[in-house]
Amino acid sequence: MLRGLYNWTMAKAAHPHAQWWLAFFSFIESSFFPIPPHPLLGLMCLAEPKRAIRFALICTIASVLGGLFGYLIGYFLYEAVGEWLIGVLGLTDSFPKAACYIREQGAAAVFLAAGTPIPFKLMTITAGFIEMNLVTFILAAIAGRALIFMVVGVLFQFFGAPIKAIIDKYLGTVTTVFVVLVVAGFIAITQLGGHEGEADSSDPCANVTSMEQI
Repeated sequence: MLRGLYNWTMAKAAHPHAQWWLAFFSFIESSFFPIPPHPLLGLMCLAEPKRAIRFALICTIASVLGGLFGYLIGYFLYEAVGEWLIGVLGLTDSFPKAACYIREQGAAAVFLAAGTPIPFKLMTITAGFIEMNLVTFILAAIAGRALIFMVVGVLFQFFGAPIKAIIDKYLGTVTTVFVVLVVAGFIAITQLGGHEGEADSSDPCANVTSMEQI
């Protein structure tokens, strides 16, 4: 069953229309969709390692355009749409802190969110809401998104064939290791979350809980 599912997924990831789906998910994830495009990008790079950089570039461009869309929502439609989106995504409590970090750190905050698992959509909508300089926002978004996507593309472009050969041969073992790592990651995050109350006194945004504090 596992082998059949793997083969089916690889076939879909290599489908000609998969690039359009990759661009679509990359775009909407940067503004309102909760599921990141990284799994699809990884599968497409795994299915066709020689086109990995192309896939990563598609991801980067579409994601930055989606981030710009999120910025526009925050700038023009926050009360009508943005506030509702933030609430639906469960990011209401994080919004004041995100606004504080963008005002304090500017491009660095956007770059960090664009290149890490921090919800990028939160930062794009917030950046528009606080009227961050648009050029600065776009440059930071390009740098961060390129970092997180192009590294994947380059690695698969040069090392994808050996990686795919290993997965093809040892699918069960690779799946088990992956599940173990995911579980370990959740445990680590849970342990770190136990220290949330110990805020860093040197961080001006650590204790921000409302927009009035900014």
